[in-house]
Amino acid sequence: MGQDVLKQVMATAQTWLDGNYDAETKAQVRAMMEADDKTELIDSFYRTLEFGTGGLRGIMGAGCNRINKYIIAQATQGFANYLLKAQKANAFEKQVKQLSVVVGHDCRNNGRLYAETVANVFAANGIKVYLIESLRPTPEISFAILHLSCQGGVNVTASHNPKEYNGYKAYWEDGSQVLMPHDQGIIDEVNKVTIDDVKWEGNKDLIQIIGGEMDYDYMKAVKTVMIDKESILRQKDLKIVYTPLHGAGRVIVPMCLRSWGFENIYVVPEQMVVDGNFPTVVSPNPENAEAMTMGMNLGTKLDADLVIASDPDADRLAIVCRNDKGEWVIINGNQTNIIYHYYTINNMKRLGKLRPEHYIVKTIVTSELISKIADRQGVTLTDEYTGFKWIANRIREWEGCRIFLGGGEESFGFLPYDKVRDKCAPSSICLICEIAAYAKDNGMSLYEYLLNIYKEYGFQRETTINVVRPGKAGADEIKQMMANYRENPLTEIANSPVIKTKDFKTLKQRELKDGKWVETDIIMPLNATSNVLQYFTADGLKVSVRPSGTEPKIKFYFEIPAEMKTMADYEKATNEAEARVPAIRKSLGI
Repeated sequence: MGQDVLKQVMATAQTWLDGNYDAETKAQVRAMMEADDKTELIDSFYRTLEFGTGGLRGIMGAGCNRINKYIIAQATQGFANYLLKAQKANAFEKQVKQLSVVVGHDCRNNGRLYAETVANVFAANGIKVYLIESLRPTPEISFAILHLSCQGGVNVTASHNPKEYNGYKAYWEDGSQVLMPHDQGIIDEVNKVTIDDVKWEGNKDLIQIIGGEMDYDYMKAVKTVMIDKESILRQKDLKIVYTPLHGAGRVIVPMCLRSWGFENIYVVPEQMVVDGNFPTVVSPNPENAEAMTMGMNLGTKLDADLVIASDPDADRLAIVCRNDKGEWVIINGNQTNIIYHYYTINNMKRLGKLRPEHYIVKTIVTSELISKIADRQGVTLTDEYTGFKWIANRIREWEGCRIFLGGGEESFGFLPYDKVRDKCAPSSICLICEIAAYAKDNGMSLYEYLLNIYKEYGFQRETTINVVRPGKAGADEIKQMMANYRENPLTEIANSPVIKTKDFKTLKQRELKDGKWVETDIIMPLNATSNVLQYFTADGLKVSVRPSGTEPKIKFYFEIPAEMKTMADYEKATNEAEARVPAIRKSLGI
């Protein structure tokens, strides 16, 4: 960066030395300003950490481009201001005299400090706070907002990001992350706030600590997800290994499993320790095979049926089961969703519980195999944008007239009931164990259960390619890539003609019918748009292109069909699909 930028950064940093900040923070700022290498100083002060539609997420440290108690406090003051305005405008579903919120946190470093900061600022603005006593799963925060009829909430978490990160997730009265128009309204209020505007201390009587009683109510809600109690009773000895990866699922998940009737539950002791440094893994992301290593090692030692993990805030889960060779295999996020929807629909039908009002949800980049299952079984399915706030929005829109049966996305997230409005690992873990019990009761492993679904509905392999382009130059390159795709529409991908395209930025769909292109509108909730392109080819290939909203990368999602006549063909079909990836990448220019 040039001298002008450095001059601006030094001036911004000086305001922190001159302002109302604590001595430790000022010492950190001074050390960065006096260092010969100004890289850390520039990165900490060259911009103000942006409060987006989901809240905040960033590296912890001193500075306006870092997560610290001051940035957290300013965000909370802006959120409080918006809640107070919404109260005056009667913008909530019910008229309220006393605004209230739920505040929680996970296992990350400084989590309790930040949560208490959030609680104090809300209370200083006259808002009642239900502050969770210690770390809890993100879905329990969502549940508590609904359960206590609050108008909003905050969870201090950075999900499965590296240990240096923390964040701030803002929730609305239905327990979901904030959607339009409230998201932009909150952003506008947050952007107005300076450190001098923050109200730091208020009436402590407005802060109520909650814990065990909410755990009990949440566990009761999780148990309503159960479909087939008899299979669980017959297979109560199913051997389950669970790891919370040092995070918020450590107590509640084993308790929920036991409440469902499972008796043979083992935990990875080293990873039951609450630790925001995540010392036993390179990354606390259950999507990465490395994070599952200790669980699989214990599973091998115990000859377990399943190894399951939740991420640090216990909204995502990962499932590992044995293949036909007895080897551990990680079930990917698309496969997880396929299993959930297939089992739920078929077993609700088998037990006479399925009703015409039931519906399921997936995101637009999640497997189309789920659409095939829903179509054949006569169950309504809706496609929503990426992010569980859109699944929650669908639940809100159809509440009272339709019955939510489950929804999920490819990034290892699922929600099997409407009592929570975010990804829910505890309930999803219990349900996958029920499915494994049902499979075992019918002479199958969970792996064989998945292969039977492929045999019945056809095989396809889902692959995600992340093209990382950091910095402003990278952001410009990603923007240009999307412009090029729109200005020069793809006519074929991997030697297969494109027969349908969807552009969620323009909400237009083009489809080849009887040799002619027909353009129609795409109907999405709230008429919202998203910078996503999708291509469908004549041989069943689906490609989705989406720039990430939180990271410097553009994501490509491939759904590649291959022939699988018998269960024995699974490996062959997988290899055949993977062999097409280079040709697909070449067509896309990546």
